[in-house]
Amino acid sequence: MRLYSTKNRSEFTSLREAVLRGLPPDNGLYMPESIPALPEPFIRNLKDYSFQDIAFTITKTLFQGAIPDEDLRKITDDAVNFEAPVVSLNEHQHILELFHGPSLAFKDFGARFMAQLMSYFNQGESRELVILVATSGDTGGAVAAGFYQTPGTRVVILYPKGKVSDLQEKQLTTLGHNISALEVEGTFDDCQAIVKQAFLDEELTSRIRLTSANSINISRLVPQSFYYFEAFKQLENQENVVFCVPSGNFGNLTAGLLAQRMGLPVQHFIAATNINDVVPEYLESGAYTPRPSQRTLSNAMDVGNPSNFARMQDLYHDLEERSTWNNMKASISGYAYTDEATRKAVKEVYDRYGYVIDPHGAVGYLALQEYQEKNPGANGVILETAHPAKFLPDVEAILEQTITVPERLAVLSDKEKVADLMPPEYGPVKKWLLEHLG
Repeated sequence: MRLYSTKNRSEFTSLREAVLRGLPPDNGLYMPESIPALPEPFIRNLKDYSFQDIAFTITKTLFQGAIPDEDLRKITDDAVNFEAPVVSLNEHQHILELFHGPSLAFKDFGARFMAQLMSYFNQGESRELVILVATSGDTGGAVAAGFYQTPGTRVVILYPKGKVSDLQEKQLTTLGHNISALEVEGTFDDCQAIVKQAFLDEELTSRIRLTSANSINISRLVPQSFYYFEAFKQLENQENVVFCVPSGNFGNLTAGLLAQRMGLPVQHFIAATNINDVVPEYLESGAYTPRPSQRTLSNAMDVGNPSNFARMQDLYHDLEERSTWNNMKASISGYAYTDEATRKAVKEVYDRYGYVIDPHGAVGYLALQEYQEKNPGANGVILETAHPAKFLPDVEAILEQTITVPERLAVLSDKEKVADLMPPEYGPVKKWLLEHLG
């Protein structure tokens, strides 16, 4: 398997280098040179395959011999060892529950796969591998859980002060051991900009072996395609299937596009955002205008300059920018919603169906409803990206009742937070990294 940068399609690198580097030297994003289609009989007979079978088949097809089958099977089996069930609200609206992993968020799939893959590629290295990651909510907890006590690795997580939920913060600041947290007095976009600057700093990278665990790393993106196939497999009606994806950094939606390119018969994708709506705005107007993110109820989607938009553009690449836009908007519709609308949706889903949905899933519910008003034949699947208990105060206030907290989260409430406070600037973070890891 060879990969290129979204900023340079003429130079290629290996899967190992792309995974361990995280980011190309030119600050683009790695993409596969080719996206091979899965065998048609495999797609037709998905119901005959386990989730782990699906994960192995996708990676084997995409990686094209970069990892021996026996090793690859172990990686996928160890990473995908929990379920992703589809729950139906009604005949044409379904929810794909992606919160059954260790950190109760969809990012467990990517983080666990990445940890297994990096550990495999890191064999025989004498220097420690440092995973530097920014989080707007769930990435940090998933990466912390995925890499916790993984030999030969250290994890440093940057998160915006006061802009993640209490339980999300506990997930990334209470583990210790090889996990460190930096609390940044800024936004997620500030955290992400600091991480990107670190990767481009030759002095820093000469002293520390850095890689990323954000969805900018291709090894985070690939496993997120697995559950699109798993969801499709579970649907009784597989006609006119539409996936509605609550979106922040747009890795999840990009993974769905990857699944589609590999042969999954998806009719359309819906990008659902909160008021941080730069991609829905682009799909509407053709103008991409990044801006500072605004804080919302659905905090994991508070992203004003989503990294994976570059990959989306690459997938629909055309020499004429106008054609790239037309190609993309033919496949993806974008909708954005306020916190007020989100609260109403959480309550509506519970009152109508007795289902407790989290704020991010509620944004997806609103977008699917709006899309289906114009496309009544669509069979929609909403990605429920995190357990509602991770947003406990908000969900309980909306529903005016107590929500059961899973034991994995409940045990964190009494643990002490350990994080170093940082200004939203690169210099102090670089200094911290060199003092602690250099």
